[in-house]
Amino acid sequence: QVQLVESGGGLVQPGGSLRLSCAASGSIFSIVTMAWYRQAPGKERELVATIIGRAGTNYADSVKGRFTISRDNAKNTVYMQMNSLKPEDTAVYYCHAHLLTYGAARPDAYWGQGTQVTVSS
Repeated sequence: QVQLVESGGGLVQPGGSLRLSCAASGSIFSIVTMAWYRQAPGKERELVATIIGRAGTNYADSVKGRFTISRDNAKNTVYMQMNSLKPEDTAVYYCHAHLLTYGAARPDAYWGQGTQVTVSS
């Protein structure tokens, strides 16, 4: 009923940049929050950045000043611009949305399938 489709991952050298996109589609009435998480091999999934409403943002300390999350409400799409990438940023990045579908009594959480980001020389 609801799909989150990520794109933009890939291989980049240290110091490089990537831009991730996540488009939400389906029977969506409104989106409360959108976020990016990541999971590196052998580690737990961690929250990277969140955007609430039109422009309220929060970032993990490890990415502050390097990553920027933004949102296009008309397209139900969230982006994350990642600059000055480091090898420790290597992970599968997942899109997350907390949204209300038509006919639902309360918002629910949805995940994308993930996109691999590898930072290596």
